[in-house]
Amino acid sequence: LFPRYLQLAGMSGSLRESRHELRALYGCRMAMVPSARPSQQRWLGTRLYRSAELQGAAVLAAVQTHQARGRPVLVGTDSVAASAALSARLHAARVQHQLLNAVQDADEAAQVARAGQQGVVTIATNIAGRGTDIQLDPAARAAGGLHVIAALCNRSRRIDRQLIGRGARQGDPGSAERIASLDDPLLARHLPRP
Repeated sequence: LFPRYLQLAGMSGSLRESRHELRALYGCRMAMVPSARPSQQRWLGTRLYRSAELQGAAVLAAVQTHQARGRPVLVGTDSVAASAALSARLHAARVQHQLLNAVQDADEAAQVARAGQQGVVTIATNIAGRGTDIQLDPAARAAGGLHVIAALCNRSRRIDRQLIGRGARQGDPGSAERIASLDDPLLARHLPRP
């Protein structure tokens, strides 16, 4: 469909990994445009756990730590089932949160709008709420901004970058980390067997 257009153009913050495919399929070149404001995002790295149970406990601990500091927290999962399981874990620990997994279409925009408020915890699947900036309230900004936890490894680095890029937008403060498990099917497929 796209090759039938006379002119093609677009803008995305996460196309770098697809530049060769864009060139091969559409003859489009890609140019990097610097952000309007310097990024203040702090990358805290990747923590890898032996099992999904240990990973879940680590995600819960990270959520509680950042929420206690008054920071909003966004936890990304790869499926509705994974988001529901994490929500159940947070409920059991009495951590108030909102679940955004593309099942609640009508309320999605309102949930994204709340996701940047002080101490709000949001669990989301990869596709939920995409394309909407999470606006920080003044208290959340003062507390350090949005903290993003990637509780998965995606098949696509672009999807990883989209999730991690949800925090520290437009020069806002923020941080991100990945908390993964060796039980993750993607890791299990690529890691050497003992």
